[in-house]
Amino acid sequence: MTGLFISFEGVDGVGKTTQVERLRAYLESRGRIVVTTREPGGTALGRAIRRLLLHGVDDGPADIAPRAEALLFAADRAQHVAETIRPALERGEVVITDRYLDSSLAYQAGGRELTSDEIRNLSMWGTNGLLPARTYLLDMDPAMSHSRLTHAEDRMESAGDEFQRRTREAFLALAAAEPERFRVIDASRSIDEVWESIRSDMDGLLSGDAGERAAVDVDRAEGSRESAGESA
Repeated sequence: MTGLFISFEGVDGVGKTTQVERLRAYLESRGRIVVTTREPGGTALGRAIRRLLLHGVDDGPADIAPRAEALLFAADRAQHVAETIRPALERGEVVITDRYLDSSLAYQAGGRELTSDEIRNLSMWGTNGLLPARTYLLDMDPAMSHSRLTHAEDRMESAGDEFQRRTREAFLALAAAEPERFRVIDASRSIDEVWESIRSDMDGLLSGDAGERAAVDVDRAEGSRESAGESA
């Protein structure tokens, strides 16, 4: 059985965790073995990096330089793919990750004003070109999603309204550039309505109607981006 790689993206508070769990349960009910994971923090090394990224360094400056931040995210992703994602795909399992490359592109290139090519190339090198077969972008006005948060703000969540707005716009631009991989879901609807959109698309993906590959390699992904740019 072929493995399947799925990612969930969106600004904080859009309900990714809830939908990841619903999809996990649904796929398991259909007989698939499912690995759920997240970025940053999907491995032991990743959890150490996550603490640095979200909470900063103890007794140190609150800010992490943008290039250092990009390298930390890429290091987390490289270990995540090598230790968790690729082995599971090779075993024929389904991998569902809460955040992947697109979060780096949206939060760092969109929100932190680094170039998309720098961020993308760094992660593509670190992961040997692995992209998900499907990415569900749960989209919502950041002002609304932020009000849903029930925990203390971390370093990324407290970056301000303008940062969150740019990040959302960056996510939507990524989805527009790769329509074959992305599905944009209106996350302002009820949990059940959001889930129904995901379930319907997943049924098509599993049956082969919405795509047959387990993951996208970098050459095909780049070709998709170039085609989208030509047709814009």
